[in-house]
Amino acid sequence: MTPFNGLQMNLGNLASLSHAKTRSISAENPTGNKGQGGKSEKGTGFNAGRDLGQGWKISPSIVIESAQTCILADIEGSGAIQQIFITLTGNWRFLILRMYWDGEETPSVEVPVGDFFACGWGKYAQVNSLPVSVNPRNAFNCFWVMPFKKSCKITLENLNSENITAYYQINYTLTNVSDDTAQFHAQFRRIKSLPLKKPYTILDGIRGWGHYVGTYICWGSNSNGWWGEGEIKFFLDGDTQFPTICGTGVEDYILGSYGFSVDEDYRVFSTPFSGMPQVIRQEGRGQSQQRFGLYRWHIMDPIRFEQDLKVTIQGLGWNAENRYLPLNDDIASVAYWYQQEPHVLFPEILKKDQLEINE
Repeated sequence: MTPFNGLQMNLGNLASLSHAKTRSISAENPTGNKGQGGKSEKGTGFNAGRDLGQGWKISPSIVIESAQTCILADIEGSGAIQQIFITLTGNWRFLILRMYWDGEETPSVEVPVGDFFACGWGKYAQVNSLPVSVNPRNAFNCFWVMPFKKSCKITLENLNSENITAYYQINYTLTNVSDDTAQFHAQFRRIKSLPLKKPYTILDGIRGWGHYVGTYICWGSNSNGWWGEGEIKFFLDGDTQFPTICGTGVEDYILGSYGFSVDEDYRVFSTPFSGMPQVIRQEGRGQSQQRFGLYRWHIMDPIRFEQDLKVTIQGLGWNAENRYLPLNDDIASVAYWYQQEPHVLFPEILKKDQLEINE
């Protein structure tokens, strides 16, 4: 029998022993090495702890200067990230989170930090899902399993014009990882004004063997009325004009119904696998310039592909004559998936002006 390697944890295997090594990286132990936590003699907490000295919260956080990139984690060996906590100052859309597996030169994850944690509109929203939770006041947490076979590097780039402060904890395990294990990927896209009658592309150009595990969408309505009639489509393994999987509406894909409306108003919700935890309103339901944050995790129903994958969603509402109305809405998204490396080079991350959320 193959020894349990300490990964894929669940309630059913909590009693199973493993020789995996638990480690954690934070500002108090930036290397994650055994017995090296709380040794700092200087840091952001030095003034508060000046009468107590070493070991008394001298370095609880880091400062990332404007236009600088900080390495949050640089791990050698095989294992997996099992949990990430981070809370930050600054504009979250201007903080770019990147993750690199096994010495690769281009990231497998490249996403603004707020969008990665399902808070893409730059405002706090309570998220109560299995792989992502966001708790008061703006505590970002994720539990996606992120395996690596040789190494892991996680960075955070600060595009803000001011310095930012970050408190963080990256909990991981050093253990054996099988050769057939896939790596975690996440990619951000955004179009401020969707061309009429053109679907929005969530993901394209993916090559290889893997499975799609989640979607987060920031949807900004640029028209009055209901905005969520569009179908999501998954083009798998050589599909061309027509997809293998075709949804029946945005709210249906998010596992809601009839416009997320209860008593003639939007109802926010957050569940283990899907939710609309954020509605930023203008006066009255259905008015232009309302904004929505939505997620759908394919944990129990991953979308498997062996050759290639493309994911699109339509911008579609209603006009006054009860006909479908193509929309030019502001849409941003994060696609989450696992695949065997190597991955195809991502599109270049948007410039700061293209990332900005317009008030």
